[in-house]
Amino acid sequence: QVQLVESGGGLVQAGGSLRLSCAASGGTFSSYALGWFRQAPGKEREFVAQISWNSGRTNYADSVKGRFTISRDNAKNTVYLQMNSLKPEDTAVYYCAAPRPYTYYPYNYWGQGTQVTVSS
Repeated sequence: QVQLVESGGGLVQAGGSLRLSCAASGGTFSSYALGWFRQAPGKEREFVAQISWNSGRTNYADSVKGRFTISRDNAKNTVYLQMNSLKPEDTAVYYCAAPRPYTYYPYNYWGQGTQVTVSS
């Protein structure tokens, strides 16, 4: 129903910043909550951040709170993840995802992922 494509990943030194983008198509973007997840090598996928479809309410994993900011631009059908003060443990494939409209769970739609590598 909705297609998601991440971009913006890359290699950055510890303490640096990256901004990930996720472009959506094929649905009514403003009706979807959006989330960011990540999966590091040898580890399970974990939740990173979520933003609501209407009010802009956000939730963050404790590990990224204060460093990462999720935002969305409904006019551009895009959700962002601004990542500051990056740490080597942030290295992972980052995915954006969406549940069905006006819901928060489960996340049914996933992008292909973008690699973020933080060097020390």
